[in-house]
Amino acid sequence: MVKINDNYLKLKSSYLFSDIARKVKEFESSNPDKKIIRLGIGDVTQPIAPAIIAALHGAVDEMADEATFKGYAPDLGYEFLRNTIAENDFKARGCDIAADEIFVSDGAKSDSGNIQEIFAVDNKIAVCDPVYPVYVDTNVMAGRTGTARDDGVWSDVIYMPCSAENGFAPELPKTEPDLIYLCFPNNPTGATITKSALQAWVDYANKIGAVIIYDAAYEAYISENDVPHSIYECDGARTCAIELHSFSKNAGFTGVRLGYTVIPKDLKVDGVMLHSLWARRHGTKYNGAPYIVQKAGAAVYTDEGKAQIKEQIAYYMRNASCILDGLKSAGYTVSGGVNAPYIWLKTPDRMDSWAFFDYLLKEAGIVGTPGVGFGPHGEGYFRLTAFGSYENTKEAIERIKSL
Repeated sequence: MVKINDNYLKLKSSYLFSDIARKVKEFESSNPDKKIIRLGIGDVTQPIAPAIIAALHGAVDEMADEATFKGYAPDLGYEFLRNTIAENDFKARGCDIAADEIFVSDGAKSDSGNIQEIFAVDNKIAVCDPVYPVYVDTNVMAGRTGTARDDGVWSDVIYMPCSAENGFAPELPKTEPDLIYLCFPNNPTGATITKSALQAWVDYANKIGAVIIYDAAYEAYISENDVPHSIYECDGARTCAIELHSFSKNAGFTGVRLGYTVIPKDLKVDGVMLHSLWARRHGTKYNGAPYIVQKAGAAVYTDEGKAQIKEQIAYYMRNASCILDGLKSAGYTVSGGVNAPYIWLKTPDRMDSWAFFDYLLKEAGIVGTPGVGFGPHGEGYFRLTAFGSYENTKEAIERIKSL
């Protein structure tokens, strides 16, 4: 008789953002004339930059010509893209990463969930709290997290609380983990980490034999000098760290899908190269990002592409400043919004996260994300994103001020 993977039954019935979408749909049905401003999900709103669109069109034309048609992509991704990534994202920053240590994929979300497959089920994971839900949920699916308490805490997960007291950056855990998930600039809090603080994590991982899974999806938004763009800026990271990258937030590829994962060949567990395991998994379960999308990805790194993307990032960060300054002037306790497109605010009057979600939606027609959806330590907090239009962002802040 067939059996299901009953680890799935341990999960909540739906994903955080599915719950939000359902609530918003119900509200819209009851209030069809009310304008809803969405500052919840981290989806971009600006169109893809012209240089990238031109590359897409050119690649589509290539697919219509027998001489330039492309079928299956190479397992790791096309060499033209991997070489470009290695030069621009790593060598230009003094990081020793080769093109054949880069695996092109359809996005960081997929990779952050799939990467745990190459590790044994009895590995202990450590996560920031609050945290991007995919890190925990995919480990639940794998049977690595134990059982959940009523407050959402999993028995076999090592939680690293991120609070106002520690600047929403985790401290080294007292219990030694095997896998450590870090995300900086952070989703959801917008917090960052200095190079010296990140070096301490690298030294710690190498000392205890742990692997850091480092999500750098928001590195393009870094504006301060002492905030590293890559964990490989730290000495010793090649022997303890895997890094995930996304084209979604820097280049607007949320609907196009492109990302990559870096696994240095120096990274070994019990003498086994993790690079080889990921290559085997990649080649077996994945046929690669489309050629036309990889050509678009390469256009991100052209001079024209860089200039246009820089303008879009500046647009979103102007929104972030608008939210940050507006909420501060309205008396809210806020953080983030400087090196990341997320603003993390404390809910007023000790209101819980979902109650504040309902309050903002009902009274102001604004959609955000309840902090508790990112973990137990997110209770009493709320996330707003800077990815809306500037006009809607300004209107949203005025609505909040008027409450």
